[in-house]
Parts: sequence; C-alpha cells; structure tokens
Amino acid sequence: MSGSLSRRDFLAATAATGTALAASGPGQAPALKTSGPAPVVIASANGNLFKNGGTETCVAKAYRLITEGSDVLDALIAGVNLTELDPLDTSVGYGGLPNAEGIVQLDSSCMHGPKRRAGAVACLEGIRTPSLVAKAVMEQTDHHLIVGQDAQRFAKSMGFTVEEDLNTETSRRLWLEWKRRADPDHYLDPAQRAQVGYLTGLRMAHEGLIDLDHYWGTINCDGINAKGEICGVTTTSGLAWKIPGRVGDSPILGAGLWVDNAAGAAGSTGRGEANLYNLSSHLIVENLRRGMHPKDAGLDALRRVKANTVEKRLLNRQGHPNFQLNFYVLDAKGRTAGVSMYPSRYALCTANGPETLPTEALLAGKPTD
Repeated sequence: MSGSLSRRDFLAATAATGTALAASGPGQAPALKTSGPAPVVIASANGNLFKNGGTETCVAKAYRLITEGSDVLDALIAGVNLTELDPLDTSVGYGGLPNAEGIVQLDSSCMHGPKRRAGAVACLEGIRTPSLVAKAVMEQTDHHLIVGQDAQRFAKSMGFTVEEDLNTETSRRLWLEWKRRADPDHYLDPAQRAQVGYLTGLRMAHEGLIDLDHYWGTINCDGINAKGEICGVTTTSGLAWKIPGRVGDSPILGAGLWVDNAAGAAGSTGRGEANLYNLSSHLIVENLRRGMHPKDAGLDALRRVKANTVEKRLLNRQGHPNFQLNFYVLDAKGRTAGVSMYPSRYALCTANGPETLPTEALLAGKPTD
C-alpha cells in the first residue's frame, strides 16, 4: 500500500475531523459556533439623560447588566427604574405630570421575547415603578393588563409600597399653572374644555415651562443580548393633564410596545392616540419580519400615521400632523433606528458606550409650523 493519501482519502479524513470537532465534549476542543448579534440597548432620549443621583443612565445600566449576563428584561427594567424614580424627569413615574385633577396616573408594559410573555398596567396610582408592576403581571398572572384601583390592589398584594401622592413640588406647581390658564371660567362644554386644556399645555411647552417631549411623556427601552434574546419595556405618566382615566398607547401591546424574538422590537413615545389608531409598533415589527431595515420599517409606520391624520384640529398650517411621534426599533440582527415625525433624538448604548443621537425624521421643521 502506498504511504501517501489520495485526494479522496484526504477530503474524507478532513470531514471526519470536522465532525469530531463539532461533537466534542468536556475537555475537548470546543465546537465552532456562529457568532450572535452584538448586544445593544435603544431608548427614547431620556434614557441617556436622567441618573437618579447615580452615575449611570438607563441605557448604560441596562447594557452593562445585559453584558454581565442578566436577563434582558430584568436589565431593561432596572434601567427604566432610574428614570421612573428620578423626580427631575416629569414624564415618567415619580414626579410625572399629573392628570387634569392633579393626580399622577401611570401606565407601563413589558414583553419578554424568548418567553413569549407580556404584562401591563394602566391608570396605576401611588407606585413609583409601574414597570415592575407590569413585570409582576407578566410573571404572577395569566393576564396581560390590569387597570385602575385593581392594578393598585394587585401591586399592594405583591408587596409594593403604595404612596398617597406621587407629585413633586415641580409637578404640582406646573399643574397649578396649567389649571390657572386652562380653566379660569370653569368651562361647561367638555369638548371645549378638552381643546383649551390641550392648547394651553402646548403653549406652556412653547414658553419653555415644560419640555414638549414631556408633554406627551414616556420612556421606551428595548435590548438584545449576544444570544439574540430580545425584550422591551415602556413606562409613562401619560399625556400631561389628561382626562382622568385616559389610557394612551404605552400599556397597549402592539401600540406602545411590541416584541417578537424572531423579528425584533419597537416602542414609542409621543402622541399615544395617533399610535393607537395604527398599532404602529406591531406594524413595524411585521415590517422587520418581511426583511425591512429598522429605519425603513419605522418610517413606513410614520407615513401611515400621517396618512390617517385627517382631523383639522390635528393638522398644522402645512397640513401635516401637529404632534410628535417617535419609534425606537431593533431587529433580530441587532440593527437599530430611531425615527420620528419631526426631528428629535434617541438614546443608544453599544460597546462604544451610551450616546444620544438624532432621529431619522419623516418631516422637516416642528409640529407647530
């Protein structure tokens, strides 16, 4: 027999070696693996602003916990807790701008991609971290949404501390200023009163008394780890000075948040009613499933919102929507995009650290143009 290997024998031996490597066990050479996505966290701009007296922002903390091995949803909620607890952010949690009666009512939802589970609360009073109550709904019940006083009772049964009032000195002062401007003569026509209240809030934003983004409020935060596990959370105090009991898009699955582990995640901030009418987050994730890039998927949803905005009261002098709407999009490959109706900003954290970046806007200018 010849001492040399034929080409056929060489290829067979190489294939056998590759099979052995792939099936290697403890103490042997590791099997080759295809690398997963790079971890990333995306959020609304306030996700890289407020620190609640600490050293990390929401996206920085969430990213650190994810890369240290924490469950993705646990990490994201730990991040948004910073914003919920920080009294300087008047759009979320403690110190969020209250409803028309001066009461802080909070909404939140969360979704766990790998577990295919979700939880939400709406019109929750007296608990600073509604995101954690939403997570308790997901983990401790067979339900997706619990609301109002029953949501508070549920939270209390889960061990959460209920406070009498979540207003801060700042949120109460701003509510009193709004009340003084909007209701000097006690309007009797509910429709007229609602419109006057809405326009008064916008004027206060234009005067710099409140941030326009905080008029609608909210923080959304989504993330993916190296295993490709995707989760998301949205939490808010809702529209400033809303009619008591009003629920926006934030706690509604498919609107304020949607996660599909095979496709991606999307969440929103801005005018909740516009988002609710279009269930935009679900639309965006379905666009991702069809292969669209996160930026294109988000802009497609904004175009639909624009096309469906036909009421004169919701249009500016240019005939465009007179409100802001933002989407934060993440696909299963780890690609991201922040998109908005008008120019805005969003937060991102990768291996490069936390950043605040400009969104891709559908329209130029401002909602009030």
